[in-house]
Amino acid sequence: MAAKTGDDPDSLMALATVFCLRNLRKTMCYQGYRNKLCLRSDIFLPSEICDKLVNTYMELVHTDSNFEPQESFFQLFSDPRSTRLTRVQLREDFVRDRDLEAIRKQDLIKLHLTYCSNVSARSLKTLGCFKDTLVSLCLFGCSNIFYRKGGAPLACGEDNEEDDLANPVSRQALEKDFNFEGFGRLRLLNLGGLPDEIDVEPLLKTLTALTSLDLSGVQLARAAFLTQWKERMASLVLYNVDMSEELVSTLLELGKLRHLDVSRESRRTSKFKMTRKILTAIAQRLVNLVSLDISGHVMLDNCTVPHVKDAMGRASTEPCKSSIYPFQELKRPLQFLGLYDTTLCNVTHIPAYKVTGSKNEDQVLNAIEAYTEFRPELAHRAINQLFDIARIQHCSQLLRALQLVIAALKCHKYDKSIQVTGSAALFYLTNTDYRNDQSVRLRRQVIQVVLNGMEQYQEVTVQRNCCLTLCNFSIPEELEFQYSRVNQLLLKILEPARQEESIQRIAVHLCNALVCQVDNHHKEAVGKMGFVKTMLNLIQKKLQSRMCDQVMEFSWSALWNITDETPDNCQMFLNCRGMSLFLECLEEFPDKQELHRNMLGLLGNVAEVRALRPQLLTPQFITVFSNLLDSEADGIEVSYNACGVLSHIMFDGPDVWGMEEPLRDTVMNKMLDAIRSWDVTSRRNINYRSFEPILRLLPQGIAPVSQHWATWALFNLISVYPSKYCPLLIKEGGIALLEQVLELDSSHDDTKDMARKVMEQCENFKEEPMEINQGQEAANAQQA
Repeated sequence: MAAKTGDDPDSLMALATVFCLRNLRKTMCYQGYRNKLCLRSDIFLPSEICDKLVNTYMELVHTDSNFEPQESFFQLFSDPRSTRLTRVQLREDFVRDRDLEAIRKQDLIKLHLTYCSNVSARSLKTLGCFKDTLVSLCLFGCSNIFYRKGGAPLACGEDNEEDDLANPVSRQALEKDFNFEGFGRLRLLNLGGLPDEIDVEPLLKTLTALTSLDLSGVQLARAAFLTQWKERMASLVLYNVDMSEELVSTLLELGKLRHLDVSRESRRTSKFKMTRKILTAIAQRLVNLVSLDISGHVMLDNCTVPHVKDAMGRASTEPCKSSIYPFQELKRPLQFLGLYDTTLCNVTHIPAYKVTGSKNEDQVLNAIEAYTEFRPELAHRAINQLFDIARIQHCSQLLRALQLVIAALKCHKYDKSIQVTGSAALFYLTNTDYRNDQSVRLRRQVIQVVLNGMEQYQEVTVQRNCCLTLCNFSIPEELEFQYSRVNQLLLKILEPARQEESIQRIAVHLCNALVCQVDNHHKEAVGKMGFVKTMLNLIQKKLQSRMCDQVMEFSWSALWNITDETPDNCQMFLNCRGMSLFLECLEEFPDKQELHRNMLGLLGNVAEVRALRPQLLTPQFITVFSNLLDSEADGIEVSYNACGVLSHIMFDGPDVWGMEEPLRDTVMNKMLDAIRSWDVTSRRNINYRSFEPILRLLPQGIAPVSQHWATWALFNLISVYPSKYCPLLIKEGGIALLEQVLELDSSHDDTKDMARKVMEQCENFKEEPMEINQGQEAANAQQA
């Protein structure tokens, strides 16, 4: 079967890189002095591998909670004789001054620092170590890099590992002496978010060879200095820069520009209006433009053709047909045109191949793609519009939409607005309407970013969105690769005493689904996380409120599932006052059938553990179980489960029955009466993964009633669900045990009669597929 789009496997390089990073001490490193991580002396790595290691390391630090950062990781790349770095991308607060200093001897060509607010002017000194080789530098959002820390400034090469934490950055200690003198090879520079106190003109004066410059959010006292690059500048980004007539005049002199971005966030106040005259001048004078972004600007006069003309013909990208008058002056269609948050995005004929806006899905996706990395405030709004498309209309570019939202959530793990809108969009993009189009790998990526959001934010909206999104997946199958992590997060959600009701309900539902139909080692591991205690705490709170709702019922159901064939979890249930809560719930909610079924199913699991049965063998509990034999709640389920509990207790023999009331024989007779009253064709609300607890009650004479209950259970299940349970019974050796029932004198006649019918049913089941196979073989022979 062909793989779905987006399901391509990771490259061997990517897999090996992640493996090495997760196992540094077993692959590349050893533990040195004071537990410092050191590179092995026989390791020599080229730049292709070193770059991949550093950049993947940063991704794992930010997106994988199970990945443990190494304090001295960057020191592994301190010696260019054994490791070569050329292209490095670092982001967020994790990066510190000492990390850059560790790699100061490397001949970096590209260094991108994004939102690294913990780097200070000390790192400006380190930048000087790269001036002879650096071609591309990004300092976007590094708001403190032009400020010194509390201590005295250090020269490049000096090291003080404790300085990063001991001396916070002081916004008063401005570094005024730095400039880019000597950075002769620098061609691409991003200084987005440069502090207002920095005068950008003298800072950049010596960079005569620049071809790409990003000054987003930088206030330009004088714009004329930009003309020094009029023969070279190919890309200029001035997002959220206050526009003026002087700046426009300067821009029109930069005739080599291929990309110009003068967009702004529309919510910022500005006196400047983007007029038809200005747009026309841009189209006429900047003849090399292939990309233009004017998003967020208000148009002073009418730049578009009349509506009647705009509506004529099919949408065209030809400039001569443009619905925007100024762009009729273009020599060819633009590759990219940013019109987000403008009225211009709504016209029909736009002379560009890729347009950002809010008119349709394509424009919205283009906006998310264009603005995610450096403009989360715009990406957040575009993702919100995608949410509406997925919820109300239909998303036709599902793969692209999912990949873009995933990328945004990864990139802005610490941005609450992105996490809220992104998780909401994922809920609708992963529901059943879109499920068939999604690959396993893509759905796993969704799960990982959802769990990242749950870890980072305890805020109600994010938690609810993430939990709801997880409900769109097949549980536990699709979550098994993150099984421990998702359970820990859900239990953490359920810890607060006053959790929001809807989140509590969804989280308990997920917990229940996660412990249903999983291996016992998974259940035992979750039990050790505090699962049993958490569920019982929820039950206790509901009892105090005298409320039997879905949270109460799901909690008992989850306990039923997690105690199945797991003695340790059954022990935890008893140790945490589980039986007291059982009695209280039974008394407080006598008519709640679903609740009774879940509680009795759980106690059936406890009763299967021989070492725990003495704790159930009290007059109070036996009387309660005996009375429940008469229950007609949920069909036969409550009566059946109560009888199952008693059957396991009876199996221990009369010697352990150390009570005068009720009498053992009285209870056994009542059990027989109950079993004989059940309809053997009853459809069941139960699911057996193994018959072992039932089968152990068959070959014995100490408690014929237990044997009778076990035989009835098998007869019912193989009669109603033969295709599911006949193979299971045969596989687990049940036929031989039923033959022993027939040989025992202590077995009741009606028990033996049921045993024969079970054996006949299984025999018939074995023969039917054989006849079909033989007929198929004959047909094949005739064809040959």
